[in-house]
Amino acid sequence: MLKNISKVKKEDISKLMVSFSDPFRLEIIDLMMEGEVCVCDIMKLTKLSQSRISYHIKILKEAGLISDRQEGRWVYYSLKKEALFLIKEWITSLTDYSSNKKRCCE
Repeated sequence: MLKNISKVKKEDISKLMVSFSDPFRLEIIDLMMEGEVCVCDIMKLTKLSQSRISYHIKILKEAGLISDRQEGRWVYYSLKKEALFLIKEWITSLTDYSSNKKRCCE
């Protein structure tokens, strides 16, 4: 199944999956699905502290899931489509693999 995915992609997928493993990060990702957000937007909508949001943003950035854009004093965050396509491609390959795999007992 993962034989068809390069070692680099496996590491990228692993980081991305870890970034999805926290409910607060999922909430932040959900907000970014609407478009760009800044930390103050996330604070208003999630009731998380600025330091907690910064921690989760750091993990999402390190995983390659989000990008940032600075405008004056403000930093805006958005989802990286390439990362989302990589996850989608991997999940699709999992479903394709599991539906085509013959069992050893058959």
